Amino acid sequence: MIEPKQNIILRYLFIASLILCVCVAILYKAGKTIFVEGVYWKEKASATKIEDIIVEPNRGNILAQDGRLMASSIPQYYMYIDFKAGGFKVDTFKHYLPQLSKALSAKLKNKSASEYASHLMKGYKSGSRHFLITPLKVSYTDLKEIKTFPFLRMNPNKSGFHTKAMMQRKKPFGSLASRTIGGIYGEADKGGKNGVELAYDSLLRGIPGTSTRQRVRGRWEKIINEKPIDGLDIKTTIDIEIQDITENALTEKLKEIDAESGTAVVMDVKTGEIKAITNIARIQPGIYAETKNHAVADEIEPGSTFKVASMMAAIDDGVVKPDDEVDTGNGVYMYAGARMTDHNWNHGGYHVITAEQAIWNSSNIGVAKLILKAYEKEPQKFVDKLYKMGLNEAVDLGIPGSGRPKIKHPIKDKNLWSRTSLPWMSFGYETQIPPIYTLMFFNAIANDGKMIKPIFVKEICRNGSTVSTHETETVRSSICSNKTLKIIRSMLVGVVENGTGKTVKSEHIKIAGKTGTAQIASGGRYRGSGHQVSFCGYFPADDPQYSCIVVIRRPSSKFYPSGGTMSGGVFKNIAEQIYAHSLSLPISALIPDSVHIHTPIVLNGNYKETERVLNNLDISFDDNQEKSDWIRTEIDPDKIEIKDLTYIENLVPQVVGMGARDATYLLESAGLKVLISGKGRVSSQSIKSGTKAIKGQTIVLTLK
Repeated sequence: MIEPKQNIILRYLFIASLILCVCVAILYKAGKTIFVEGVYWKEKASATKIEDIIVEPNRGNILAQDGRLMASSIPQYYMYIDFKAGGFKVDTFKHYLPQLSKALSAKLKNKSASEYASHLMKGYKSGSRHFLITPLKVSYTDLKEIKTFPFLRMNPNKSGFHTKAMMQRKKPFGSLASRTIGGIYGEADKGGKNGVELAYDSLLRGIPGTSTRQRVRGRWEKIINEKPIDGLDIKTTIDIEIQDITENALTEKLKEIDAESGTAVVMDVKTGEIKAITNIARIQPGIYAETKNHAVADEIEPGSTFKVASMMAAIDDGVVKPDDEVDTGNGVYMYAGARMTDHNWNHGGYHVITAEQAIWNSSNIGVAKLILKAYEKEPQKFVDKLYKMGLNEAVDLGIPGSGRPKIKHPIKDKNLWSRTSLPWMSFGYETQIPPIYTLMFFNAIANDGKMIKPIFVKEICRNGSTVSTHETETVRSSICSNKTLKIIRSMLVGVVENGTGKTVKSEHIKIAGKTGTAQIASGGRYRGSGHQVSFCGYFPADDPQYSCIVVIRRPSSKFYPSGGTMSGGVFKNIAEQIYAHSLSLPISALIPDSVHIHTPIVLNGNYKETERVLNNLDISFDDNQEKSDWIRTEIDPDKIEIKDLTYIENLVPQVVGMGARDATYLLESAGLKVLISGKGRVSSQSIKSGTKAIKGQTIVLTLK
């Protein structure tokens, strides 16, 4: 008989033996799985799991100074079929082909159903794994609908349907500052290619995430491993209203004088913020659009605007006084075998004038003789003074492709210096200065002698909250003495009051500045290459708020090139409109007009915005619109009627009667490129409403 104690020990031994056997079995199975069947199971796992799929973040927006959108990303998609997908069956494909072709034709409207059927069969016969269904890109909303079409609604492993995302950058304000804002490449992962888009690409593009596609119960599921971080928003310094004023004023003048191109920049005197920048060029007869960013990229000879810097240097050095006299003769002067002329040489010249009058009248000979008298024996003193004033100081503008000022030195650049360099440099030749740097110098004159860097970006934001701000940077705390500055300011007012800038004089706002006219060098020659005319200054002259430069290149030979009447005319237009825009009068001070019509003019456009404005102004209206986001108005002396404005997808909308912004938004949403002529509301459109909208086609709007 077994004792109870022995019985317990036997039971323990049995259980231990059983556990040991199980452990050995587990170890055996694990070893077999790892070492014998490892390759098989790894292949099995990889067949049901795809690792490290990049998840692209949303690109950040670019905003105007008040937060309005200037550039925002909208994804669009190319659609493909993989005819060698694992679950693809030709019988199923052929069964659904007629229905699919009919649905694609009805939706995309670029091919008939039979053409789509033939096209897709061609793809099948080629055995392509990446066959493009259509060259058209579709929106996310359209893609969701297309995924419900016959055959395409099936599991991607069976249909082979897949897409490629492309990013389209929408600009609600059309061409406004578009070259400075820049553009992006189509592929979602390539980012910016110029302007602010490129300069701040690393912030705008965000940080990609990763995901895994896991096969679960016969279906592929997307599992996010690491969420993408969306890009930051860039708030620029651009003022939409001032930008609009500047672009329209420049475009009107370019068309009037049939010029090749033009640039205009408006800068806030105290902060250095660029409120408007436009670069317009003729792309076909009578049609102008934003092109190269000439304002920051062009290293050009500034011409007569540089005379102000020459005079400042001489006055500040004490070698010239405003009332010093200089004999300019009959407007022709020979120096070192080279011929120098004044613009009125064919009318007898200026003869004896003062240094101040040499600036007023933009006399090449007057300025050159004064500078030669002061610095001919030691030209390095003149150039050193220009350097000290910061005229050759390159600053980081934050815009890729920016040029820099180039002022040669008689000692450091001895091989480039000649006897004619000093006099010709004194009136703006033999130097290269981008327009933005000329503006920076004139802004310093307006800003009590303090030279500050132009800035294009105000804040970096995330979800409406400021991450960082860009503060004003000082380049030179003072470019000259207060005494010199006072003299130069008086001279610039004199240019407009008494000199070559008389046409710039305004009845509404006091303007100070300097005209410039220079021949454009081509192949080392000036003759026959056309002219560049400019005006740079600030306003109001007695309390400067804004500085501005306008440069126009190669006006038609039918017109006499004049910095005052051409560029100065644009400057005056900009200054007066900005001044008028900033005016605010108390309503109580306005006397009612007994004959005026009490019903205001209401433009066609967006319904919600129109409704909001009319409600805020407490203006009654008859609302007969039913469902459309876009409306037209009918107005008589007693009432305003709001009615639907029919908008059919893929057809050119009717935008006559709208403002430029609503019209541009609606047309660009239809895939059209918009060019605007004039100002006011749309009076005509070059493509008739109701016709088929062809993506990329240019439509010209005339505003009156």
